[in-house]
Amino acid sequence: MTGSADHWERQAHNWAAWTRGTQPDAYGDYFPRFLALLPPPGGPVLEVGCGEGRVSRDLAAAGYAVTAVDVAPTMVGLAREADPAGTYLVADAAALPFAGASFSLVVAYNSLMDVDDMPAVVREVARVLRPGGRLCACVTHPTADAGKFASEDGDAPFVIAGSYLGRRPFEETVERNGVAMTFSGWAYPLEAYFEAFEAAGLLVETVREPAAVDGRLPRTPAERRWSRVPNFLFFRAVKPPGG
Repeated sequence: MTGSADHWERQAHNWAAWTRGTQPDAYGDYFPRFLALLPPPGGPVLEVGCGEGRVSRDLAAAGYAVTAVDVAPTMVGLAREADPAGTYLVADAAALPFAGASFSLVVAYNSLMDVDDMPAVVREVARVLRPGGRLCACVTHPTADAGKFASEDGDAPFVIAGSYLGRRPFEETVERNGVAMTFSGWAYPLEAYFEAFEAAGLLVETVREPAAVDGRLPRTPAERRWSRVPNFLFFRAVKPPGG
């Protein structure tokens, strides 16, 4: 397993093909529900781990003023090509090139589990947030990362054969839209995320475990599995006034 910067730089074109292909992934079903957790537009927004830019484009379409960063230069180039009017920068989320208290909202959509040092990224997020500002994040659910379904049958049992606890490396290659995409990062127990928030002085306001939406199930019967076990975890945390 290599560092996140090298991995996502190598996978940049695969990721763009994955996200922009004709066969939709889960993003279209889950992101609208994530968006509902965000405070209304009104202040500067930072997206950390923007990839090829689809989250930032959707945030901008919803009225948010977004600055986006990613550690992989090719990802940032792809985001700029797709959205020339947007602001996309190459930056390590563990060493953000912004002054403290620069943003009223930080969005981390499926990126905290991919960075090399998640607690350091959360500390940086807290540093650049204004007092009263919020971090809104989505991660692969810690339970989903800890095990596997026994089969693709909608009623298949979910099995955790190893340990749920501790930080564990994760890597999996999945084929879709004619693209073999390799996902690589870290699996954490729920406690690890909340310890990072606690250490950074962030207070968790909201937690959601969204199930697969009904409209997706007839298209992909195996998605019934994710009606019983959550695939993603949403949370919103606030930097207390005076923090």
